[in-house]
Amino acid sequence: MGYLFICIYIGIILIVVEICTALFVLTGLEKPIARFQVVSMLTSTGFTTGESELIIAHPIRRRLGAFLIMFGAFSLAVIISAISGILQKNFHITELGVTAGVLVLLLVILKLPFLQKRLSSILQEELEENYKLEDLPIKDVLLQNDDDYFVEIHVHEASDLVGNTLEETIKPEEDINILFIKRGDVAIRHDRQKEKIQAGDQLVLYGDKSLLQKKFEAEIKEHEEKIEENPEAKNK
Repeated sequence: MGYLFICIYIGIILIVVEICTALFVLTGLEKPIARFQVVSMLTSTGFTTGESELIIAHPIRRRLGAFLIMFGAFSLAVIISAISGILQKNFHITELGVTAGVLVLLLVILKLPFLQKRLSSILQEELEENYKLEDLPIKDVLLQNDDDYFVEIHVHEASDLVGNTLEETIKPEEDINILFIKRGDVAIRHDRQKEKIQAGDQLVLYGDKSLLQKKFEAEIKEHEEKIEENPEAKNK
């Protein structure tokens, strides 16, 4: 019976992983990233990646994360207790089975398309009503459509942008917004369109994805090649 208890409880943990993954997906997170972060928080492994910022920066995801951390700590205690009492006969298999059944039912309900759409709408409404714009991650604020794109363009020494202004490079009718120019530790916002670009500048832009990738193809390609040669350059 003790082994059965442990197997059922592990099943409950796996169901909780799937439920929380589904909830994270409803907040706009991609499924592979959601599942990885759920497992990381549940096991308290402390595995950190840039993707973890997607959890920390989002108010609803932070709540789910706090639940997972606490549930993970509780589950570890339960499993250790079950193993230590493996020779005892008094295991509440019936109650545990009912709990597992309820969780399976909840997971099935969460998989229903119409309910997913409704829950996603409710979560979005809660964000709009209870949280300020600056509390939300960039993805939820700027990337509303598939064509929306947010990018940092790294200007290398041989770039055609050097010595020119963004006013000369980006036409008024083009769907590109200049957020600011990062030069060292300084963010240039005032008259950024008229500022002459220097080698080493980073242009923080937002607009149509295909247009941005086409117009700044040389700079993007140069930076990608630099990263391949030296992965540490990714964060520079």
